[in-house]
Amino acid sequence: MIVNNSLDEVKKRESAFRIIKKILEEKGRDSLFDVTGLSGGFIASKKELELLETYVGPAVFEDEIQIVGKEHLGGEKVLPVNRTSAGILATVLALVGEGSHVAHFLADYPGHPSIPRSCALAGASYEEFIDINEFAIPDNTSLVVITGSTMDLQVIDEDLFTQVISRAHEKDIPVLVDDASGARLRTAVFNQKRATDLGADLVVTSTDKLMPGPRGGLMAGRAELIDEIKIKVNQFGLEAQPPLIMAMINGIKAYTPEVLRKSVSRKEEFYGLISKKYEMFEKTPNGIKVQEANLANQLKVLNIETELSEKDCCFLWSMVLLKEEGIITIPAVGMPGASDTIRFDLSTKDVIDMDLDVLQDKIDNSFDVFLDLVQKVEMAEKLIFFDE
Repeated sequence: MIVNNSLDEVKKRESAFRIIKKILEEKGRDSLFDVTGLSGGFIASKKELELLETYVGPAVFEDEIQIVGKEHLGGEKVLPVNRTSAGILATVLALVGEGSHVAHFLADYPGHPSIPRSCALAGASYEEFIDINEFAIPDNTSLVVITGSTMDLQVIDEDLFTQVISRAHEKDIPVLVDDASGARLRTAVFNQKRATDLGADLVVTSTDKLMPGPRGGLMAGRAELIDEIKIKVNQFGLEAQPPLIMAMINGIKAYTPEVLRKSVSRKEEFYGLISKKYEMFEKTPNGIKVQEANLANQLKVLNIETELSEKDCCFLWSMVLLKEEGIITIPAVGMPGASDTIRFDLSTKDVIDMDLDVLQDKIDNSFDVFLDLVQKVEMAEKLIFFDE
């Protein structure tokens, strides 16, 4: 294997950033195509930028984030944090005692790594479930977590969503919904209700996922629980600073569900094109994806042998996509523990109006380069760690 641990994933991510910088310097921003669904943005007026002082900023923006945040997520109170993972960590630190248990229900494995990592820090046990018939809430459970949409955009069924909430509340256990992308994907594409409207006590979303906001997290829910979590947020420096809060407000205001809905129809068209040549692609709600097992199977169909692991193959192709075609995917730039599924989100601003034949040409060209490199381990390693 080339990428063996979290440190290797960090180095791979740094390599991707060096490639992105090189493309920006040599070709400009128009030569980059972010299809991660996490491209986000930072919308700000000159007048707002002048207010970004340590204490003036919160006085201005804290009240407004309560208004627009509750419109977006529901709940009694809103809490902006510096990342979704920060909100999850603060929730576990506030509500989960040492020796207690956290039960997590989601549409498919795995859950976001920040959840079990936070439980480990709190000294709590943790278990994930994808089958409602196997879902268990032991007596020592202090928190139930639901993932609205997984890292690979598998969306939970709304009936299962409410069943889990009901079973948790029967035992007087609070429910946190990890709705990082689901707060928009579930509601805009699957016509589901907001997590708080379904009875969840808490919800956290990523303000850069499927919306034009900054990399940050926004929580909402029952006021007394948000207050408990806010204490931990402030104790450990997990709070969102004024620039982030300002950009969250503007990102929520600029978000339009229609952009996501448009990508659904384009997804069908693109899948029809791409599946004529490849067997490895699957549909997502707003695009297409290639999972590691499917990429490995595609290599077998083509009689391509490689010493690389399935995960390394995903990392390698993602780096080829970036270096050769300027296409940014999650395996190239994701944090340690992020999904290695190569996903093409058609709702992002870089490709929402792109000619789909052009996008397919880019995928074809990168895949040809990948097929050559996958048989050359040393060259593959140099690209993954971008050794010029």
